[in-house]
Amino acid sequence: MKGLVLAETLYRDKVRAALAEEFPEYEGRIAVGLAGPGSECFGYDDDISRDHDFAPRLCLWLTDADARAVGARLLARYEAWTADYAPVTDMARDRSGPIATSDYYRRFTGCPGVPPDNIAWLRVPEHLLAAATNGAVFRDDLGEFSAVRAALLAGYPPDVRRKRLAARLFTMGQAGQYNLPRCLKRGDAVAARFAETEFLRAAFEAVCLLNGRYAPYYKWLYRAASELPLCAGAVADAAALLQTPDAQKTAQVERVCVAVAEELRRQWLSQSDDDFLVNQALAVQRGIEDATLRNLDVSFG
Repeated sequence: MKGLVLAETLYRDKVRAALAEEFPEYEGRIAVGLAGPGSECFGYDDDISRDHDFAPRLCLWLTDADARAVGARLLARYEAWTADYAPVTDMARDRSGPIATSDYYRRFTGCPGVPPDNIAWLRVPEHLLAAATNGAVFRDDLGEFSAVRAALLAGYPPDVRRKRLAARLFTMGQAGQYNLPRCLKRGDAVAARFAETEFLRAAFEAVCLLNGRYAPYYKWLYRAASELPLCAGAVADAAALLQTPDAQKTAQVERVCVAVAEELRRQWLSQSDDDFLVNQALAVQRGIEDATLRNLDVSFG
């Protein structure tokens, strides 16, 4: 059974009644769900990922005042409620149980809620935004937790999206279209592998941005990109690069880049006819209205 299903079962079968009985004055004030670090929060858990710290668990999100008033007592009771399922390891405790909503979001974004400006958005590693907004919320009567979640799930501000996308396009062009063929010609297998890996990561992250989704941690990146509708062919072609003979890698990379350039034009992020993604990166960055972001190096982001 998937971790998110186990979490909801734990809440419906045990924790919901326990909250009502033991914390009646707070029951309607506690948001309950599962989100954050862990493959189960993305729905990616399997038999291999369950070899450590895997058990039914929940996040109990509280207001700052409620966390101060009842957080310690609620933690003790939560650990008692879940003791039958698995021992509470340090990692499990760090990833579940009661936490102030502001502390939860601050853990991922550095802010108690939505980043306040473009620079604050840009400073947040993208995989942490993915972790902050994954999973599911089973109850949130107050709506405080869900309001921040909804604002983050709405995606990057337009200029920040452009800046991040420009940086990914630049890497795709530099690593894949420019450096990989040269490394292969030199017979430098190690540098070629680095270039190929840089290209793949940037390509999958660019596809996530084009689909309006935050790219997760690298080990889930391909899976996330492969589930998205836009540029599905480019994702498949990029993944196939790992089995492509060296003599055909340049053409394979070019197919991916052409598909991405076509999607840029379709979304009116660029109207350049150039399929060299370094030049596309510059075109996308020129469309940024925020002068501070626009004047950053194109590779930054």
